[in-house]
Amino acid sequence: MSTPLRRAAACAASAALAVLGSTVPAAGADQAPPPSAPSVLPLTTNPGFEIPTLPLGDPGSIPGWSCGGAGEAGLTSDAHGGGSALAVTPAGADSTGECWQTVSVRPGSHYTLSAWVRGSYVFLGATGTGHDVAPAWTPGTGGGWQRLSTDFTTGAATTSVRLYLHGWYGQGAFAADDLDLAGAAPTPAVATWNVPTAERLVFLTVDDGWQPTPEAAALIADRRLPITAFPLPMAAAAQPAYFRRVTAVPGSSIQDHSVSHRDLTTLSAAEQQAEICAARDAQVRQFGTTPTVFRPPYLTWNADTLQAAADCGIRYVLTATADFSWGQANVYHGGPLQPGDVVLLHFTDTLADDLGRALAAADAAGLRPAGLVDHLR
Repeated sequence: MSTPLRRAAACAASAALAVLGSTVPAAGADQAPPPSAPSVLPLTTNPGFEIPTLPLGDPGSIPGWSCGGAGEAGLTSDAHGGGSALAVTPAGADSTGECWQTVSVRPGSHYTLSAWVRGSYVFLGATGTGHDVAPAWTPGTGGGWQRLSTDFTTGAATTSVRLYLHGWYGQGAFAADDLDLAGAAPTPAVATWNVPTAERLVFLTVDDGWQPTPEAAALIADRRLPITAFPLPMAAAAQPAYFRRVTAVPGSSIQDHSVSHRDLTTLSAAEQQAEICAARDAQVRQFGTTPTVFRPPYLTWNADTLQAAADCGIRYVLTATADFSWGQANVYHGGPLQPGDVVLLHFTDTLADDLGRALAAADAAGLRPAGLVDHLR
């Protein structure tokens, strides 16, 4: 997204918050969920393999799913239901063609996992459940579709499991469709625009990542600023060392900002979940950390966002109380910065100057920057 478009988006978000007027909560209060009821979301992401590659996703990727070998997995129109199904051709005799996804669950809960498969020696199962779980499998489906099903109960501390589908060594291609995980859904994520705290703290957050500058990185290091970064996966993949550098100060972290930076309120609940979960998976691959906070693009969200985020392991959907991007100094609740305020910035060519103004505003209010994830509980 170009700088003018990002600036326009930020201005639009600021205007939207301003229009809320008295409905915007005071500092120290969580944002209330919108009045619309959330959609009923499947616990799995893209279980029918119907969501196309996300606009800024990896070419040929299957949203919600990770697959082992390059070029092994794709889609076929010869589906069990809908318009497409997973089709996997293992690259060689030493590959099973495994595809998997991480799913959030509730501890101590019972789940039933099922899928329709086609091929020889196809396996369906779950790992990380807290107990040993035997996979469901078939020696062959006779060219048609066959339903596999298995059950598991999560351990007392289990909050996520890994679901998988795979074939077997030297057994050729297989297909899968219409995965279903039946059981208790995670509690929706909490939406907030600040971090309720009795301490005189302010929280600096930086979005996107298209223009990482050495000046900003140097300022962050010199001032030892705890930064919460919300980069897009494509931007982070271009310069991962930079994002490790700007989040090296204790209290810093890298969190989730979706894959494609689309207004989530224009998407279905299933598409929202794909955007959030796929960004989570990219972060795990790139940085080895799992996000627990989601910053919605344009600061817009709805009830579906909260459930979709929870299904991706996100605990908080975080907007902001102030925007200091691109030379701005907008404090949405009016007046000076207050304890617990979350300042929005962007990785742009103005970030060093923007950080300087945000720090000056924090100093004037008697606030010091602190680590977001250390206090957002």
